Amino acid sequence: MFALDVFNEGLSVGNTILAFLIHLIPTAFVVVVLAISWRWEWVGGVLFIAMGVLYLVQAWRHPDWVVTISGPLFLVGALFLLSWSKRAEIRA
Repeated sequence: MFALDVFNEGLSVGNTILAFLIHLIPTAFVVVVLAISWRWEWVGGVLFIAMGVLYLVQAWRHPDWVVTISGPLFLVGALFLLSWSKRAEIRA
């Protein structure tokens, strides 16, 4: 959804495709971290929280963006860490 704004910029077809792919890099990174998280919950929890902190530092001047983007990253990271800590109980 965040990448769809490139279609309103009036760029050529090649530049629009390039801009679209560049805008999808963060999404691809989150998908890779999610794939890692399904295998190793604690690694995923740490990586999601690290992504939230990184975004928090980068977008500090926009508190509404921080809550919208970092909030879900922190929540997902915490849930993966909780799943990892309760792993024995869940599988028993």
